[in-house]
Parts: sequence; C-alpha cells; structure tokens
Amino acid sequence: MTTTTLIYVALLLTTLVGVVGSVVPVMPGPLLILAASIGAGLLYQWDNVTITLIVSSVVLVMCFAIEQLSGIWGAQKAGASHWGQIGSIFGLFLGFFGLLPALPVGGPLVGLFFGPFIGAVIGELLYPRQLPLTDRVRISVKAGVGIVLGSVIGLIIQGLLSLFAAIVFATTTWHLGFGIG
Repeated sequence: MTTTTLIYVALLLTTLVGVVGSVVPVMPGPLLILAASIGAGLLYQWDNVTITLIVSSVVLVMCFAIEQLSGIWGAQKAGASHWGQIGSIFGLFLGFFGLLPALPVGGPLVGLFFGPFIGAVIGELLYPRQLPLTDRVRISVKAGVGIVLGSVIGLIIQGLLSLFAAIVFATTTWHLGFGIG
C-alpha cells in the first residue's frame, strides 16, 4: 500500500468514528467527518471533494441544530415547563461531570442520559403548582421522560445523517484513495 492509500484508509476510519461519535454524546462525530473531508481535499485537490465537503458541512450544521433542539422538542411534547427544561440543563451538566450522587458508577455517558431526566423531574417538582403531590410527581416524570426521549430521537437522527455523510464521503472519494479511474 502506498502512503496516500494508507492516509485515505485513515480518513475512512475517521468517518466511521464520526458516525459512532454522532450517537455517543460528547463525541464530535459530524465534525470528524468534516475533518476527513478537509483532509481528502488537502490530499487530493479540492475540486475532487466538493460534494463531500458540502454534504459534510450541511450535516454538521443540521446535527448541531438537532442536538440543541431535540431535548427542547421532547420537553414541549411532554408538557414540561421552563423549570423542567432548566432543571434538565443542570442535570446534564451534573451528570456529565459525574456529580450526581445517585450515579456513582457509569461515568459521564450514563450521567448524560440520567442527569437531564433527574434534573427535569426536580425542576418540575419545584415549579409552583397547586396540585396534589401525586399529580405533580406524574407531571414531573412525564417531563423527564419527554426530554430524554427527545434527546434519544435526536441522537438517532444525527446518527443517520452522519452515516449518510460517511457514505457520500466513501462513494465520492473511493477512486481517489485507491487510485482507481
């Protein structure tokens, strides 16, 4: 194998890591795919990778928007108040840094899923409502589930978009990496 082919294989592997990273929170998945596209541009001339650069750039922007909006969308669908949404943000922060006492095991990945749930439930419980405690707990848990489901749906969509970008990368640059054509 030539050095150019080895570099291309490394770029392909980077796109695959990018696909995985798009569904694993805190991994810069779509950004890795764009970086591989830029690397291919540096290696094989920019006009040979125009399509993959455009697709990976658009996917990066879309994934960023989805990441920001999916939890909010889930919260709204579940009827969460602003208190629940703010609580989920605090829970996400505390979960990521492993600061939730209920989650001493599992690290940041587990905390990223349970932190927003716990934060949303606590936020909703603190929201001043004139309801019996059982109704407040039911509303709070529903809001927490909505936020987590919205985030999971967002991760799935990001994964599919990133997979699409990786496929575009592979199909439009394959001939360059292996000297075909």
